[in-house]
Amino acid sequence: MATYNRAMDTSLDFADALPWAGPAIGLLDLDAFFASVEELDHPEWRGLPIIVGSPDGRSVVSTASYEARKYGVHSAMPSAQAKRLCPQGVWVRPHFARYKELSDRVMSILGDETPLVEQVSIDEAFFDVSPGRYSRESPISICRRIQGRVAELGITCSIGLSTTKSISKIASEVEKPRGLTFVLPGSEASFLKDMPVRALSGIGPAMESRLKEFGIRTLGELAAADPDELERRVGSYAHTMIARARGQEDSPVRAASDEREVKSVSNERTYDEDLVDDNEIRAALIHVAGLVGRRLRAKGLKPHTVGIKIRYEFENTLSAQMQLSAPANDDATIIASALALLEKTHVRGRGIRLLGVGTSGFDGPAGQRSLDDATSERNREVSKALDDIRSRFGDAALTRGSDLRA
Repeated sequence: MATYNRAMDTSLDFADALPWAGPAIGLLDLDAFFASVEELDHPEWRGLPIIVGSPDGRSVVSTASYEARKYGVHSAMPSAQAKRLCPQGVWVRPHFARYKELSDRVMSILGDETPLVEQVSIDEAFFDVSPGRYSRESPISICRRIQGRVAELGITCSIGLSTTKSISKIASEVEKPRGLTFVLPGSEASFLKDMPVRALSGIGPAMESRLKEFGIRTLGELAAADPDELERRVGSYAHTMIARARGQEDSPVRAASDEREVKSVSNERTYDEDLVDDNEIRAALIHVAGLVGRRLRAKGLKPHTVGIKIRYEFENTLSAQMQLSAPANDDATIIASALALLEKTHVRGRGIRLLGVGTSGFDGPAGQRSLDDATSERNREVSKALDDIRSRFGDAALTRGSDLRA
């Protein structure tokens, strides 16, 4: 059966002796990480509702402490709403260098236990501690030791442990903070069967609503669904969802040194005041598109597809994309494509609070030349010259007029 308890609870002592056969994949999630670091650095705030983010303008909450969450505050919530829910909250602007410093120390702790560590965000990482691969020790014992070492840093973490990534992700959320939830091999079905479908990573509100239309509300019901029939109803993702609900996912933990295929490169900006003027909107989009172009060239990637995102209100977002005639990563091509999509998509007169530009469908290293015409060659040279100047003298050394407006 599935077993879960607090990591520091003495009732877990028996767990170290439990047999574990097969893969043992953990998911470490740092508890309210940004807020916990701020509390560590400011002991006088201990026990107070800490909200990391800006209380001004059109910002959103980065992280909230568990004390603030009792008032309904959560990450990605508009700051104005968080202020209404928790007027006594202690607001603090993020200190990302400090967060990264502690995150790196936590990842080093994982690296001491296994070389197979896949960091998925600043506060989350998968790790493989399968018995016999790098250690004969109980995976549960290893997780308990990891939690103890993280606690010595002055912060805490929750860990989910199971035979697959997706189940470990779900398990890490069962009991927080300082939770250790382990799903023994063979008990996956009983652990998952009563979980709501939204517990599975990759199922958002829209997919959850569609599944409910077909009478699928729990992961047990999803596991029992016919893959081909569900694919006809909700699309090709049906097979992946069902495999994960059945505990049959076979995605391995990939170490940082493993080659990973980059799926997309994007950038977006949220504005303190809605953009309404056409010239301001164009300038803002050109600025964001230029940032994407520079990232593409730094990564040596040339996309086939360019897309934009426009958000008018929090729940009102439009997106559109187009295929390029040939893969390219120069500013002129990315900017022209984004502006063309803006012209087709934007409803003039409506205030825009967020603009984004994304690219995908990459053609390999930018050094691989294609049969571009002379104009494209000139655009590439101009973009490279801009990159070289900014690298040597700073981002502000050379800017577009539109960047100044943005």
